[in-house]
Amino acid sequence: MELLSPDFLSALLAIIVIDLMLAGDNAIMIALAARNVPKHMQRRVILWGTAGAIAVRVAMTLAVVWLLKIPGLAGAGGVLLVWIAYRLLVHTDTGDSSERTVHTADGFWGAMRIIVVADAVMGLDNVLGVAGAAQGSWVLVTLGLLISIPIVVWGSALLLHWIQRFPGIIYLGAGVLAWTAAMMIVGEPLLQKYLVAQPALRWVIYVGVIGGVLGVGYLQQRRAAAQAAGA
Repeated sequence: MELLSPDFLSALLAIIVIDLMLAGDNAIMIALAARNVPKHMQRRVILWGTAGAIAVRVAMTLAVVWLLKIPGLAGAGGVLLVWIAYRLLVHTDTGDSSERTVHTADGFWGAMRIIVVADAVMGLDNVLGVAGAAQGSWVLVTLGLLISIPIVVWGSALLLHWIQRFPGIIYLGAGVLAWTAAMMIVGEPLLQKYLVAQPALRWVIYVGVIGGVLGVGYLQQRRAAAQAAGA
């Protein structure tokens, strides 16, 4: 993929949107994990905890990029990303800590451990999305990681404000994730002989995945809203 080519820029834009949609939850997790630490230590916990989480995320991203080269795993990753995109639409959490299961710690090292472990678990969707959109480009992987850092550290409150004000942003993020998932599926080496024989099948996959995620997600949101109104 050539630097600054249309494919490169579109993939970079997809990574930015994925980071915006999926990294905010990790930022909230960091704040929750550190909230019981003494105030004079909270900034240090957040900074060092974020540094540790970023180191783990770098290792995870490099591992995922390598694993996606193994036949069969790119398609499986695409299917998993379809589910992540759908969950982004139907998951109604807007930052209310009452439904979160992130534990807190009173000490510096306890909070650090919680932040690193929780981010490793919660950041898997972000890692998979960035690795899929990067299409094996280490430049894009690096840029994606650099972009996610300020989002995780500073972006949660602003992101939640914009999502609450403009809920349609969620559909944009889910659409980009679904597009990335479809791209991973059609790029699966095991499917190439079928896609070469039936070129139209590529477009069927793109339309089916993106339309399916957005359509089913929209209907699920409408149903949930109707049930809430009737309760």
